[in-house]
Amino acid sequence: MTEPDTFALIAAERLRLADALDGLGPDEWAAPSRCAGWSVHVVAAHLNAPWSASLPTVLLAVARARSIAGGFDRVARQLAEQHPPAACVAGLRSNADSRFTPPGFGPQAPLTDVIIHGADMLVPLGRSVTVAPDALAASLDWLARGRAKGFVAKGRVDGLVFEAIDLDRQFGSGTAVVSGSAAVLCDVLCGRTDRADQITGGGAAVLLAR
Repeated sequence: MTEPDTFALIAAERLRLADALDGLGPDEWAAPSRCAGWSVHVVAAHLNAPWSASLPTVLLAVARARSIAGGFDRVARQLAEQHPPAACVAGLRSNADSRFTPPGFGPQAPLTDVIIHGADMLVPLGRSVTVAPDALAASLDWLARGRAKGFVAKGRVDGLVFEAIDLDRQFGSGTAVVSGSAAVLCDVLCGRTDRADQITGGGAAVLLAR
């Protein structure tokens, strides 16, 4: 898949997620997400960071927090204070075509970010968004290759092949099979253990033990 194709998928998923978030009420925006310590609102603010927070701002936050994760946490919380939920949704729509990618990453990173964080917000609320099969395939292919630094721990996919039963495709180059829907496989690879009971196969226990 070419970069323009992947950016088109990102734009579509941002718009799809914005539509899903439109119906949330105040209590749902304030509810905990799957990201520890972050409300649904803070996750939505984080997704707006590529166009709402300058690189110097992010670097300063990382320096003050003395960690990348800590810096991202500071930036997300600051953006949530500055932008109410409706503005976060509007930001996803008006910047759907943004081609920003984190330094050292291609478009698979922001694509995976919007897919995973969309579920981080909606799953705890008993809601969901239907992600396009092509978007899930592009994200899962990237995650299964073991090059998604910051998303999948080093060595976690070694020896494993991921079978997306809803796409009828396999990803990765291992021999021990981990089966599940593409969305669930992406979730579990990115450390979302709440859906671990939805994967099967001889490689499932290996994956979860890493």
